[in-house]
Formats: sequence, structure tokens, C-alpha cells
Amino acid sequence: MSDDHDDHDSEHATERTTAPQSPYTIRAVAVGAAVAAVGVLVTFGVPLLLA
Repeated sequence: MSDDHDDHDSEHATERTTAPQSPYTIRAVAVGAAVAAVGVLVTFGVPLLLA
């Protein structure tokens, strides 16, 4: 077996959070909104312009 899964403190160990309940920053919300707006524009705007 390897030492990859041993539970011990390491100088390279970082806390990893993947829970969706983690707090969001305003920047993360703004980036998500911008991505959503571009997606909506591409999905609906381009076909309407070409029709």
C-alpha cells in the first residue's frame, strides 16, 4: 500500500471543501451571472438574429 491515504499532518496538506453549502463571494456570483448571461445570449440571441 502507498502512503497516499495516511491521515497525518503535512506541510503540503490543505483544507479541501467541496460542499455546495460553502459561502459564495460576490465575485463568484458575478462571474456566474456573467457566464449565464453569455450562455443565454448565445442560446437565444444568435438564432433570433439568424432567423
